[in-house]
Amino acid sequence: MTASDLVPDSERRGLIAALPASARPYASLMRIDRPIGTWLLYWPCAWSVALAGVQGRWDLFAWFLLGAFAMRSAGCVYNDLVDRDLDARVERTRLRPLASGRVSPRSAWLLVGLLCGLGLLVLFQLPAIAQLVSLASVALVAAYPFMKRITWWPQAWLGLVFSWGALVGWPAATGSLAAAPILLWLGSIFWVIGYDTLYAIQDKEDDALVGVRSSARRLGRHAQAGIATCYLLALLGWGAALWQVRPDLLGLVALLPAAVHLAGQALRTDPDDGELALRLFRSNRFTGLLLLLGFAAVGLSSAP
Repeated sequence: MTASDLVPDSERRGLIAALPASARPYASLMRIDRPIGTWLLYWPCAWSVALAGVQGRWDLFAWFLLGAFAMRSAGCVYNDLVDRDLDARVERTRLRPLASGRVSPRSAWLLVGLLCGLGLLVLFQLPAIAQLVSLASVALVAAYPFMKRITWWPQAWLGLVFSWGALVGWPAATGSLAAAPILLWLGSIFWVIGYDTLYAIQDKEDDALVGVRSSARRLGRHAQAGIATCYLLALLGWGAALWQVRPDLLGLVALLPAAVHLAGQALRTDPDDGELALRLFRSNRFTGLLLLLGFAAVGLSSAP
């Protein structure tokens, strides 16, 4: 096998292909050609700031976007370090830089350190309470790659991690915690479980071969109902968060566009169609935008 055989198609086109050859494996490790993960990590942060009424901290939207990029990229590299042996046995992931041997573990750890340094730069822009809340997630993040080996519901653990920004945005804007961001976080956990179950549908066969567990495998033919239930619970959590800020039915109308979008995802889900599941998963970047507009409408209209 030649070196070119070890290079995935994603490094032969688009943004990664435009980089110097020596940088491409590292860009691939960071998934810079797949920004969906950054957006999904960013949205709960942005929702929380918006629901808090921004409080003059408009710069937080930019800082959180930078932080989401840095920490999602670091998480991808860390996940590949932990999973490099498993990845080498799965068709979809065997050409990843660590699994194929194109990047050494030492170099990957250095990249993780650099990306975490960028994350620290963002952390220093936040008030002390938001910094403490952010740091409280480190243990959850470190444990996540191992969850697929010990539980059928690694998606639930991902929900805890990828929704954590909901607990950070509010205190970053206001300097204190409240019930609203906690309810926002709880709702977001179920959203993550739902969309990551969609993502896991495409890997069901490979996961079964290597013994990796997932909610998609656990739910099997009931995946559609499971995803619909998660999305319903997410909407209930988000609705409760909105009620804390604006306790009237008009405030709940802000959820309607996102509710329609999520219902469409659930209705179209086919547990045997991995390509469709991937498209539905990616459409959650629009769910995030719809929710941001709704939370901003309520937060800004209720701000003192």
